[in-house]
Amino acid sequence: MEEYIVSARKYRPMSFDSVVGQSALTTTLKNAVKSGKLAHAYLFCGPRGVGKTTCARIFAKAINCQHPTAEGEACNECESCKAFNEQRSYNIFELDAASNNSVDNIKTLMEQTRIPPQIGRYKVFIIDEVHMLSTQAFNAFLKTLEEPPAHVIFILATTEKHKILPTILSRCQIYDFERMTVPSIINHLKMVAQKEGITYEDEALNVIAEKADGGMRDALSVFDQAASFCQGNITYAKVIEDLNVLDSDNYFNIVNLCLENKAAEVMVLLNNIIAKGFDGGNLIGGLANHVRNVLMAKDSQTIPLLEVSEQQAAKYKEQAAKCPTKFLYKALKIMNECDINYRQSSNKRLLVEITLIRVAQITQPDDEGASVGRSPKRLKSLFKKLIAASQQKTVQQVAAAAAPLQQGELRAANGGAISSPQQESINPSSSQTAPLSAPSATPTPSAAAPKGPALKLGSIGKSFANLRRGPEKPVYEKEAEKKQTGQHETFDEDMLILQWMSMCNRMPDTMTGTATRLKNITPEITNFPEIEIIADNKMLLEDIQKIKGRIRNTLIQTLHNDDIELTLRLARPEEVKKILSPKELYEELCNNNPAIKKLGDLLSLQFT
Repeated sequence: MEEYIVSARKYRPMSFDSVVGQSALTTTLKNAVKSGKLAHAYLFCGPRGVGKTTCARIFAKAINCQHPTAEGEACNECESCKAFNEQRSYNIFELDAASNNSVDNIKTLMEQTRIPPQIGRYKVFIIDEVHMLSTQAFNAFLKTLEEPPAHVIFILATTEKHKILPTILSRCQIYDFERMTVPSIINHLKMVAQKEGITYEDEALNVIAEKADGGMRDALSVFDQAASFCQGNITYAKVIEDLNVLDSDNYFNIVNLCLENKAAEVMVLLNNIIAKGFDGGNLIGGLANHVRNVLMAKDSQTIPLLEVSEQQAAKYKEQAAKCPTKFLYKALKIMNECDINYRQSSNKRLLVEITLIRVAQITQPDDEGASVGRSPKRLKSLFKKLIAASQQKTVQQVAAAAAPLQQGELRAANGGAISSPQQESINPSSSQTAPLSAPSATPTPSAAAPKGPALKLGSIGKSFANLRRGPEKPVYEKEAEKKQTGQHETFDEDMLILQWMSMCNRMPDTMTGTATRLKNITPEITNFPEIEIIADNKMLLEDIQKIKGRIRNTLIQTLHNDDIELTLRLARPEEVKKILSPKELYEELCNNNPAIKKLGDLLSLQFT
């Protein structure tokens, strides 16, 4: 029986032209061989399985070839090439720095550099995984690397370039190897399959190429495994089964169901996937990568970023045409939150189910028909509408009651000059008792006074306008002019909160206290683009009222919407949150999460 050799060794490239996916780099090396302009040290770096050591061997053989071709390739006929091919060359040395990383190993290597080559022009030392050398070994290597003998060339290879000392990097010509693309891996696997007499399906090779993650050696190893399992006929179904990979059709189905708000069908599909032995975290990770690919397929400029076959790319384009961009953005955000919290979750399946339900509700309409039910999203919208209606009713009642109060104040100030409500007409909007949430509110017809002779404030010793104005206001309290940007873009509460916090961080040092208290406020969109700001106390409400215009202008510029309006009001008693002390906060955490209480008992934590 013939000895079996794995494909990664059997089909290892023996010339520059046979190297896959590194055409620019191999062209540079061939030109260096043709011109004879060789550096004394090279550094090949890049991810695993992309051809670093293979290119180092090919380059070393071409350097010592006695009759190189016009293209810079080795002839494979001279004594030097034959000795290298038969693994008996004394001019090319390979050292594994992972197991020979001490100072003594480097000193032994330096002693070998003194002996000139017997056949050929150069002694080539290939040091693999050079980042594993100790700091002392690197320092012992420095002097020889900087000024080696004329007959010595060093080729260093590593997967972790950042671990190499800068003094080493500055003495080498650095070549960065690229990750293999999925199409290049598929083409190479097709060549191997034809030579081995193995039949295949294109979709099966695509799965293998994606599983390899840019490494040709990994792709060939998986290919051998699949060929053994499939007995020479590599099919998509068998590859999925052998590699335990979730079928991409499941991801397409989940996204289609979420677009139609079919959360129940998504739960059934999730149950079937978990029943097959797939982990929920891997499902969320794969679905996030799928949504990312759909997002890339929406624009012709980003389609080349899809590392999939042509058939898969066509599927992504078809689904991208149905998916709104906002849906894809929010889905990615939700799944990223799930991925962050997955390891800490005690009920991982519930976390995955909630995540998929949230994704299925992204495109759910906010209407209030009789048959739409009461989802959390619609309940939130309903509560906002009820609150807005209640506030409008309160504003009208207060405005109606303001007219007689103002008339009483004027009568007392004028020594009884106003004898009856029918004699004078006062505008309620000028009263100081008007609510801050509706400064321009007008009284109801029933509360308005009939027209009469206007009161001349100039006849009084000092006008009310001067009394109310008081001292000159600071610059930041002066009413700002209404900004206009000519934009009317939509925004959500997440964007609003982000810009609100950014505004607080940019406020001047003279308003540090106000900025700190504003950070504790969460503005809400009541009726787009109207924004409601709720203050916990009257003092904070007055401070916000002074800078209301500047807050509005800032939000207009950052959220790109000229229609933004601000509404201020005082929080109701039930809306005021109690500020917990550290001890009360710890007790609340223990009550909500028994694991924290158990940890505190084990560590004997106590508040002093």
